[in-house]
Amino acid sequence: MTNTIAIAILVMIGVLFVADQLLFQWALPLNAARLIDGLIEYLSFWR
Repeated sequence: MTNTIAIAILVMIGVLFVADQLLFQWALPLNAARLIDGLIEYLSFWR
């Protein structure tokens, strides 16, 4: 991974967090965590 790609990813993550705070009042990380938890539970069934 080059420095340019790393910086671009960092900027995109930062923009996502700023947009989440302004538009969704910090609900996006919680909803993403719930979706990931559901995915882990689903995948653990197939293990």
